[in-house]
Amino acid sequence: MPSFRGVRSIYVSIRLGYQIPNFNYGTPVAELFPTVIAQAREAESAGFDAVFVMDHFYQLPGIGTPDEPMLEAYSALSGIATATERIQLSALVTGNTYRNPAMLAKTVTTLDVVSGGRAVLGIGAGWFELEHNQLGYEFGTFTDRFEKLDEALQIIDPMLRGQRPTLSGKWYRTENAMNEPRIRDDLPILIGGSGEKKTFALAARYAEHLNIICGPDEIPRKRAALDQRLAEAGRERIETSYLASVIVDEDGDRARRIQLDGLRARGVDVDKLTADERAKLDPRLTRTFVGSPEEVAQQLQERVLDQGIDGLIINMIANGHEPGIVELAGKALAPLVG
Repeated sequence: MPSFRGVRSIYVSIRLGYQIPNFNYGTPVAELFPTVIAQAREAESAGFDAVFVMDHFYQLPGIGTPDEPMLEAYSALSGIATATERIQLSALVTGNTYRNPAMLAKTVTTLDVVSGGRAVLGIGAGWFELEHNQLGYEFGTFTDRFEKLDEALQIIDPMLRGQRPTLSGKWYRTENAMNEPRIRDDLPILIGGSGEKKTFALAARYAEHLNIICGPDEIPRKRAALDQRLAEAGRERIETSYLASVIVDEDGDRARRIQLDGLRARGVDVDKLTADERAKLDPRLTRTFVGSPEEVAQQLQERVLDQGIDGLIINMIANGHEPGIVELAGKALAPLVG
């Protein structure tokens, strides 16, 4: 299938992003979104250049239980847009299976208009089966979901550029699909994931940015696989970032206690587990960086950025909602990627 990416060379610059995946702050619901806004504003002032929310309807395993608070992504991003001025806004990442692609093009373009040109379309194939089953979305096979994503991008990409695509595909259909108004014709696409063949190939064809999810030790292999997919697509490069979980505190020992206490709260007897057993328990632990701001910055520099990754997207599930913590991280990490 043709790609519209070849006619443009612009790509989004996301060097330091802040993801908000957790809304379980122990507050009344009325105080939930003000806490989100406070984090976004703190990220903006601390040197982050993008803020992200997850596109999920239930909380994810490893973060919490399905019934914990979860906001709809694009409604939340529009709210954040009105409370910030410069920071870019995106889902990390939109689950393609949840939305008709033409409607998604309209949704993210509207976010771009609302925010004054700060939207990024983060998109992936979708994976959380429980949401699909309980909410009535078709889950399908792994192959189905990537076929859908490919077809969806054939619709979304030109619609973001002011073109009017017609497609009669296996999964989707459009006829001269229009998308007005637009504030620009270069709204960037970010694809997120770890799949070296399918995900990276789609990123090479359609995206300006690839957010890579993997253990730090896997980065050289992922980087090599991306280079191969780019060569196959006839492109030299796209921007990359790495998704990391961070627990930071001025007192590094307190940060480490926060991590262990969080595991114990989930019923894990961490004191009896080896490092390998902890990694098998939850893959997120292999990409969790813990300590003082200086310690975390050194870990991310050596284990991620020095391995050929351009930027960082971090979440701080454990304590990012505490005033001042996002600022701590931003001041420590922004110099690494500036």
